[in-house]
Amino acid sequence: MTARVTVYTDGACSGNPGPGGWAWVVPDGPFAAGYQEDTTNQRMELTAALEALRALDGPVEVISDSTYVVNCFRDEWWKGWLARGWMTSARKPVANRDLWEPLVELVVNGDVELRWVKGHSGDEWNDVADQLAVEAVARTAGREGSGRPEPLSDEEASPPSSRPSRGGGRLEPPAGRRVVVLGHRPPDIGGYESNPTADAIRQRLHDVIAAKSELHDDLVVLSGLRLGVEQLGAEAALAAGVPLVAVLPYPDPERVWPAAAQDRFRALCEAAHEVKVLQKKQPTDRADAAKALARRDSWFTRAADEAVVVWDGQDAALGSLVRKLEGTVGDDLWLIDPAECR
Repeated sequence: MTARVTVYTDGACSGNPGPGGWAWVVPDGPFAAGYQEDTTNQRMELTAALEALRALDGPVEVISDSTYVVNCFRDEWWKGWLARGWMTSARKPVANRDLWEPLVELVVNGDVELRWVKGHSGDEWNDVADQLAVEAVARTAGREGSGRPEPLSDEEASPPSSRPSRGGGRLEPPAGRRVVVLGHRPPDIGGYESNPTADAIRQRLHDVIAAKSELHDDLVVLSGLRLGVEQLGAEAALAAGVPLVAVLPYPDPERVWPAAAQDRFRALCEAAHEVKVLQKKQPTDRADAAKALARRDSWFTRAADEAVVVWDGQDAALGSLVRKLEGTVGDDLWLIDPAECR
């Protein structure tokens, strides 16, 4: 009888999305690691397991600290995905299908077991896999070999925490369980003034945020405070007693708004736990402002642990943002149809 091979897998990402690394290691046997320039932590965890199974023959036990990977097979998520044509129970496309599909095929059609181990808990070979994945990010390159990997110097193996983002300087996200609230701007939520649709959306956001705060006592709401859903989400967070962090694309974005809108924006900034500004300079024109807003949205997708998006399913720009968030927060994305709030 062929002995079962045990392999430890791990993924790492500097920012989410951002540069990432994956690794697998068989104790005192072969190992491999790789690098990707722009990816997510979930994709790196999946890639690590997929590359290990592609490389190893015979019965295999995959040990991972990713519940995202292990619970798919423990709880048989994949059966529902296949039955629904690779759609989630919410009838949304399964995030990272390009990796899940070959991984499911290898696990289901092979002699593969998966076991979860708590990360950074003193498990020797989980730590080695983590070291290789983090090292791949730092070096922007992987490596492979056999036997216990020799560690690189501290400087070479450290993650690039000071690497600038594509938006210029790097702004660290706040501590806690971060949920970003995004969605339509007026007039798509009933207009610029107070109205029943906007009030109903605010109440729905309040209920969602309050429920999440019961699950996570360190919940933090991120909002860009743009007119519309972002301000409604900020007001809902404050009403629910959840800390609000305002993330602005540049200084004083409200200065071109009507006076009443400026007053509302400034009141929310004053009530916020913290105000972060992603770039120091004002945009020079509309194109420059649009680029700054795009960089802000990219920062949100990297920083968010969860997201709530009010989206009618039609707006293309919001749809693109939803797809990016699906790739980073996975099933921790809550979509609200504004039509249901009228």
